[in-house]
Amino acid sequence: MQAEPKKSLVGQEYEVEIGPVAHGGHCIARTAEGQVLFVRHALPGERVVARVTEGEEGARFLRADAVRILQASKDRVEAPCPYAGPGRCGGCDWQHAKPGAQRRLKGEVIAEQLKRLAGLTPEEAGWDGTVMPAEGDKLPAGEVPQWRTRVQYAVDPATGKAGLRRHRSHEVEPIDHCMIAAQGVSELGIERREWTGMEAVEAIAATGSQDRQVVLTPRPGARLPLVELDRPVSVLRVDEKTGGIHRVHGRPFVRERADGRTHRVGAGGFWQVHPKAADTLVTAVMQGLLPRKGDMALDLYCGVGLFAGALADRVGDKGAVLGIESGKRAVEDARHNLADFPRVRIEQGKVESVLPRTGITEVDLVVLDPPRAGAGRSTVAHLSTLGARRIAYVACDPAALARDLAYFREGGYRVRTLRAFDLFPMTHHVECVAILEPAAKGS
Repeated sequence: MQAEPKKSLVGQEYEVEIGPVAHGGHCIARTAEGQVLFVRHALPGERVVARVTEGEEGARFLRADAVRILQASKDRVEAPCPYAGPGRCGGCDWQHAKPGAQRRLKGEVIAEQLKRLAGLTPEEAGWDGTVMPAEGDKLPAGEVPQWRTRVQYAVDPATGKAGLRRHRSHEVEPIDHCMIAAQGVSELGIERREWTGMEAVEAIAATGSQDRQVVLTPRPGARLPLVELDRPVSVLRVDEKTGGIHRVHGRPFVRERADGRTHRVGAGGFWQVHPKAADTLVTAVMQGLLPRKGDMALDLYCGVGLFAGALADRVGDKGAVLGIESGKRAVEDARHNLADFPRVRIEQGKVESVLPRTGITEVDLVVLDPPRAGAGRSTVAHLSTLGARRIAYVACDPAALARDLAYFREGGYRVRTLRAFDLFPMTHHVECVAILEPAAKGS
């Protein structure tokens, strides 16, 4: 006999007390029957009416939006963005919270993940519990930092207008302007023209140069439009068969500036999105590692060579740096960016495959900036055998960081210091830099 399909609870409303913040931009509540709700657009301590957006009877948890605020938190503000709110744009999670409260919430998430996944208190992680704003991001009430130098617009197939996706949805929220977009993105005027036949338009405004770029993703069989925007741009397109990125006109890269150096970043490649992020993170990493002349260093998941260049600059002619990166174009860019450092080598491939093949048995310093999933047990176990004096772990996901810190503890490393930076204002994302050292030093 086939089981009866479970009844969807989408649209069901519950009056609930909002509990603590959870990782992912929502807070936890429970229905009168004890079912867990992950509620967006709410704040801890509030009483709200929550409307279910995903879930069915008997599910472990339901997703919901706070659609009416019955008792508001003192940290609540009117969302500055007209497109924020239940069922609207999914780009921001905390438009309804004061900036200081946003940073506190992110700090609570980091602390909870450290405790749950690594068994560490903030004190044991060498962290004061604060999340620092980026330079220039403390603004008067009602103003929003214009920090997003890369914006991925979705295109509404019916109208050809660019917008942003709704939360956990393919539906497009049409917008006239994104408040958190950097000025260099906003002045292109992406939202003011039609993109018929396009699935997505990514706009990039480099930091430290006037380079502007758009990357077009066409729908199958569609012709590229003639791109005439309000500022000069180079244009690239995503190949619908291979996913590769090809130049249409202009430069196939943008020039980004950080740590006193210019970095070529090609074909929509990875670069920190906040204009102050690259310098902020390099400073935190170098202050934590304290490189010495002659050191041998690793830069893992090295991208276009941001940390490798900073290390090479500081370890000098007698030092050496090995970078490992999986992306072919990023490796080409890193080799170009670091061509004036003869003692830097960049290898292409996955860290877990390339690192064991290098034959390296000893290093002085390690930097790793893994993707959102983290480095993982086997890579951490390998790194723990290399005897590094210090390891800098740059993390965009506190859960992955906490898991990997637990693996490092198994390998004989302890966290010396941890710093957290709010490099994604209005969203739930947060960047951390953990500095590790052999546990024997800290005993």
